[in-house]
Amino acid sequence: MKRLFDLFWSINGLILFSPFLIIISIVIKLNDFGPVFYKAPRVGLSGKLFKMYKFRTMVVNADKIGASSTTLSDSRITGIGKFLRKYKLDEMPQLINVFIGNMSIVGPRPDVKSFTDLYTEEENAILSVKPGITDYASIWNSNEGEILEGSTDPDATYKELIWPEKKRLQLKYVREHSLWVDIKIVFLTLQAVLKN
Repeated sequence: MKRLFDLFWSINGLILFSPFLIIISIVIKLNDFGPVFYKAPRVGLSGKLFKMYKFRTMVVNADKIGASSTTLSDSRITGIGKFLRKYKLDEMPQLINVFIGNMSIVGPRPDVKSFTDLYTEEENAILSVKPGITDYASIWNSNEGEILEGSTDPDATYKELIWPEKKRLQLKYVREHSLWVDIKIVFLTLQAVLKN
């Protein structure tokens, strides 16, 4: 049932938003002639690595010149990138991941391997369900950059101020997930985005 839910929304989302996807792709390409997509290495179901698609919002090779966590004023973020991040438009290509099957519409947000390697035995349960575009943690904290702003070590600040609650909420989803919970999270996410 969940896979049908994911297929329905990913296919319809890609069709519905295709004009915006095309326009955003052209703007990113014309901005600096770099890649349109950033293929972020993430840990998914059962600990398997996959590439999570996002519109590229930072300079080329940004992951090699800075932390994996990002503040609002990170100098690596491009002009168009700031706009895309503000309205979560950079996440739209993840509908491709959902269509392919390595992500769901709703599920724990996937993390980088250096973080999932630190999971406790209990926290490994987070990897027992497909990662998603949104979850309880996304609603709780829709803009991590604001919390990380001013930090001299964004990764350390992320681990201290964001990660513990994020993991708690992800475990809550693992324990409670159902189709109705997914529908509720989708509506709460839309509500949070529209408030920005």
